[in-house]
Amino acid sequence: MAQNVNFDLNHPLVEAGIESPADEEGVHDSFSLLIAEQSQDGGLSDAFELQQLQRQLDEEDRDNVAYMSSPGHEFRDRRQMQRDLEWQDNEGQADPLMGERWSSATMKVLSSMPSRTIGRSRGAIISQYYNRTMQLRRRRQSRPAIRDFSRSARPSIRGYGIEVDTTEAEVSKRDRLVNNLQNLSVSDRVRMLRGMPLSVAEKSELRSLALQKEKHTLSGSQIPCCSQLKYYIIIGARQSWYSWLNFLHSLQLWQVALKRVSGRFGTGVLSYFLFLKTLLFFNFFLFLVTGAFMVLPQAVHPPVLPAGRSSFSGLELLTGAGYFSDTVMYYGYYCNYTLRESCRDDGGVQNVSFSNRTRLDCVSKHLSYNMPLAYFFTIGVAFFITCIILVYSMSKSFGQSFRIDKSHSILAMKVLCSWDFKVIKKTSVKLMSENISTQLKELLAEVDQKHVKNTACQKLWRLMVHGLAWTICIASTTACLLAIYYFSDYMHENLQQSSRNADKNPLLNEASLLALPVVVSLINQLLPGLFNLAAWMEDYESPSVRTYVAICRNLMLKVSVLGLLCYHWLGRVAANPKSIGLTCWESFVGQELYRFLLMDFIFTLLDTLFGEFLWRLFSEKVLKRRRKPVFDIPRNVLELIYGQTLAWLGVLFTPLLPAVQILKLLLLFYIKKSSVMMNCQAPRKPYRVSQMTTVFITLLCFPSFLGASVCVTITMWSITPSSSCGPFRELKTMFQAGKRWVEELEKDNPNLSVLARAHSYLVENPFFLFVGAGIFLIVVYFHSQVVDGQRKIISLLQEQIENEGEDKKFLITRLQSIHEQKRTPARRLRRLQLLRSEHPLDKPPQFSEL
Repeated sequence: MAQNVNFDLNHPLVEAGIESPADEEGVHDSFSLLIAEQSQDGGLSDAFELQQLQRQLDEEDRDNVAYMSSPGHEFRDRRQMQRDLEWQDNEGQADPLMGERWSSATMKVLSSMPSRTIGRSRGAIISQYYNRTMQLRRRRQSRPAIRDFSRSARPSIRGYGIEVDTTEAEVSKRDRLVNNLQNLSVSDRVRMLRGMPLSVAEKSELRSLALQKEKHTLSGSQIPCCSQLKYYIIIGARQSWYSWLNFLHSLQLWQVALKRVSGRFGTGVLSYFLFLKTLLFFNFFLFLVTGAFMVLPQAVHPPVLPAGRSSFSGLELLTGAGYFSDTVMYYGYYCNYTLRESCRDDGGVQNVSFSNRTRLDCVSKHLSYNMPLAYFFTIGVAFFITCIILVYSMSKSFGQSFRIDKSHSILAMKVLCSWDFKVIKKTSVKLMSENISTQLKELLAEVDQKHVKNTACQKLWRLMVHGLAWTICIASTTACLLAIYYFSDYMHENLQQSSRNADKNPLLNEASLLALPVVVSLINQLLPGLFNLAAWMEDYESPSVRTYVAICRNLMLKVSVLGLLCYHWLGRVAANPKSIGLTCWESFVGQELYRFLLMDFIFTLLDTLFGEFLWRLFSEKVLKRRRKPVFDIPRNVLELIYGQTLAWLGVLFTPLLPAVQILKLLLLFYIKKSSVMMNCQAPRKPYRVSQMTTVFITLLCFPSFLGASVCVTITMWSITPSSSCGPFRELKTMFQAGKRWVEELEKDNPNLSVLARAHSYLVENPFFLFVGAGIFLIVVYFHSQVVDGQRKIISLLQEQIENEGEDKKFLITRLQSIHEQKRTPARRLRRLQLLRSEHPLDKPPQFSEL
């Protein structure tokens, strides 16, 4: 005997449903409250006004024996059979959910879910938020019950195909909502409008209506003058603040250009320009620090220049020597004096500089500026602050790339939340649409990436190819390093010979200094082409893997070259400067770094001209192809890191080298951007490099900045400075400048002996330097571990969300199958009785015919 299947619709799990992932908890709670009020007022039949559900409820009422034995049920069953046939014909066109032929109890459970109660109609949304505004006003006045309003003013959870509310009812709902919004505070009103699931235009209309009524109310009532003044001051301050924020947003460097690059070429090429922008800010900081504390004081108090200063010939722009040697650009120009204010003698003012050993009564009471101490601490503090910024940027980039960008939910975020509705210009709209389209292509390419399983022979073959490619790259790098080593040794011997031979042309000697930078820059430009050929031979399936492999090979080349050059400068030139006739080896090293930086820029321009522009013309005119070269991200990024390492190495010997690097980066941005837009094409396979910026910052921190810091520290602590130039002359090491200042300070004021002991323990002892570096590394390590833990938690939560969805599907399917099993015998018996009534004289049909 069939029995009715009862479901407890008042169960708390059925009422509450499952929380939405997009901050809709309040929406669901308010809907559940309104559903409860409706069920108390009119019963469940008023809440679920579905004709199909009513038909199934009637059918369940007939699933008992008492109904089957009642008179007249045959006629009703015939009509019911006809309605069943019509329902089966139309149910596939009504709705995908209805097409599953769910039972009435299942539909009740489904209709009580939060996802089934949101987004039905705009009138339901307005009614629901009217209820929420009334709850906020509960302290001032009692909230009217939901039964006091008409049916059209209540939020509906009706089924599919139901028409929306009429225009009059919707207008009345809107008026009541506007009245409630008017009586709320500004913060509550803004929060309420933001939470409404309406379009931006409808939210703006509601806000304007509330403000108009509020202004009309304020104008109709008498407001004190103080309140009016306070009101206008608040509005003016808020508008000024918003205007200031818009102005600051408009000052962002290269905002439109970066959007164009991102829209056409994706995040890979964009990461190069963002990295260039980051380097520009680093050099701007160095230029401000060195310019304010080193260059400007020395320019105000220039030293006495030696006689016979060379004139400007134009070659100095390439070599950095000659006329530029006796300027604030190089280390040798700076004095070892204590710069003091002038003495008033005969009513006049004089700028004088006194030696550290000079003691005059007329100047002892005036302000002084210890140039050696300022030089030493400016370099040290600049490197320390740069280290902190780099560590912070690296840790922040780690968090963004591994915690957020690795999440698969970023695809949904890009689809649903990436459009900015405040953009109204056609050009801006086009740029934004191109940018979002390119990012979606990259995300879809990452999601659809397929891992091909190779056989053992294929794996062995690929391993042999990879080994051959790496052997070629390492061998070529080693050969180039040997060539640079022997050529630098030859140039060093040539300088020794030219120092002994005074009859040689000085301009020719100066021009010969460009040979080593030219050779090194030429190798840096040609060898990455061989690396690309090896990568083509390897035929990587993933473009991102190919990019990272190219970064590793280019990094191997750049680090090796820079290490060899540091040995050349500190091991050969600084160890024995008199052998090549140098009186100020620091200025010579600074000139070398200037030449290397300039030659790197010139060869980068030549590579842009011949490797991109002329190749595009050759491909279009001669080869008759529309194929353009692809922007080589690894090589260009490593060139930026190489140039920045030269700038960090040279800031000790050339305080104005960051200014040269700033000018180089500015020109490089516009040249590269124009070349990319004209001569390059987007990658054939769109790929998303989610950790590209993190890799760039990491490479800039550890191999580049750490290596430059080690070289500068060795120079200041262990190498003897020149005895005839610079602020550290007559000292054994540059580090003694701080020690001498502390001794003089202790001698003048014995109470400051604690400062001397602190200096000896904290600064002179290298143990604390290693401790500080270890602390930074530990912070980075712990932050990476925290990020890794958060990433694992996010993956577990995503898996749990997927399992929850599968559980819902499983429970609904099982619910429907159990209900079908319960009512199948009763339905078969009813159909059997119907067939007997239609054919009373024939033999009863067999069950196989049913």
